[in-house]
Amino acid sequence: MDALTQFALTFITYTVLLFVFLIGLGVLALIGMYVIDKTQKHSTILRNYPVIGRFRFFFEHLGEFFRQYFFALDREEMPFNRAQRSWVYRAAKNIDSTVPFGSTRDLRPEGTVIFVNAPFPPLTEESLPPKVINIGEGYCRQPYATGAIINVSGMSFGAISKPAVLALSAGVKMAGCWMNTGEGGLSPYHEQGGGDIVFQIGTGKFGVRDENGHLCEAKLAAIAAKEQVKMFEIKLSQGAKPGKGGMLPGAKVTEEIARIRGLQVGQDAISPNRHHELNNNQDLLDMIVRVRRVTNKPVGFKAVVSSPEWLDDLFQLINDKGWDTAPDFISVDSGDGGTGAAPMSLMDDMGLPIKQSLPMLVDKLNQHGLRDRIKVNASGKLINPAEVAWALAIGTDFISSARGPMFALGCIQALQCNKNTCPTGITTHDKDLQHGLVVEDKKERVANYLKNLEKEIRIIANSCGVKRPRDLTRSHARVVVEYGKSRTLEELYPTQSPQPI
Repeated sequence: MDALTQFALTFITYTVLLFVFLIGLGVLALIGMYVIDKTQKHSTILRNYPVIGRFRFFFEHLGEFFRQYFFALDREEMPFNRAQRSWVYRAAKNIDSTVPFGSTRDLRPEGTVIFVNAPFPPLTEESLPPKVINIGEGYCRQPYATGAIINVSGMSFGAISKPAVLALSAGVKMAGCWMNTGEGGLSPYHEQGGGDIVFQIGTGKFGVRDENGHLCEAKLAAIAAKEQVKMFEIKLSQGAKPGKGGMLPGAKVTEEIARIRGLQVGQDAISPNRHHELNNNQDLLDMIVRVRRVTNKPVGFKAVVSSPEWLDDLFQLINDKGWDTAPDFISVDSGDGGTGAAPMSLMDDMGLPIKQSLPMLVDKLNQHGLRDRIKVNASGKLINPAEVAWALAIGTDFISSARGPMFALGCIQALQCNKNTCPTGITTHDKDLQHGLVVEDKKERVANYLKNLEKEIRIIANSCGVKRPRDLTRSHARVVVEYGKSRTLEELYPTQSPQPI
């Protein structure tokens, strides 16, 4: 027997032995799993169907992805369907956003918004530049003037990753709009891109808190001294979880995050469900005045709006006390809002959707004669041109979005935001997963998305017969009501006249 034959026989022998060993190991593993499953007391399925029952959990996990890619139709998937996401992806990549043949949107269901085209729209070259809005003019030393329509809503460093914050920061600079820090404080990564910043004061006062968790005026003044920081937003509540504060587990509170938020390393970053010092509307106005006195910059608040009575009481108090006590802006969030994690009972069942809360806020401001004094910023699932155009027609000044820019960053709606396993590196601190998020590429996509969104809003506005988006009114859109008929927004939400003071 020659050496080659001997080698072949030896190789085959060892291969067979390895195969038998692996088969035996597999059998032992199955026996082990069978014993474990049969004796455990936590899962009825595994106890009754040992080993086989494990496939249920595997397929249940895979089901999320099969529904997304194979079973859900373009306009069925939630919270954002494939048609909505696809438009964002195309806009972010700056590729053709046209579609062929005909619309796949069903225009018959009640609540469907349809814009009213003008018989003689303005020519494209007749379109006007964005209308500049002045926030806080006459009421603080450093008011903020901007023409930006679309802005980036609050996403905290810690909740989202360092490369995600860097890409957003650079993207908003390129697009000429602002980004909100979220309640996690001002990180160097928010500043690095050079864009305008709105600093959010959450219920935990992260970034501007003293050792007892109270608002520290010295830290607040230091943040306000930064030229990039243009405004301050006091967060009362968030759309996806009104009445509940956020939480970053201590395991995620690194030395860097602890330094930014004003915590100890490893300390849970728990936001109370409201500001301890705010018990009523007077307290809210007092805090607005205090923050504006310290910062000399515009100050507003963010809230989920569900009660017209609350707005009546607040706005009446402002008129009684004087306009210098008023917020410079109100960010209206809604039950449509998003978050990294929230109880389903709040996510699904608490807070009015934006299509109810925004008209309510704008109408109450008009009714109390405060519309010129207080600017409006709308938030909550407004990521596509038609949704933003509707909000402008209702009467908002600005729109802020978090999930739209997240899709521009590459989010695939994998629903892993709360697990530190985000496959696109956006909501994870896993360095290997973050590696896939290349800042130089993603900042371009964020800017492209913001610019193309405003471009298509302008197309809608021009088609309605106005020369710029902020000239849209409630007469420019109709809503399908009963029996397939439609009525204008003006009919559904008549513009409120100021009440006698």
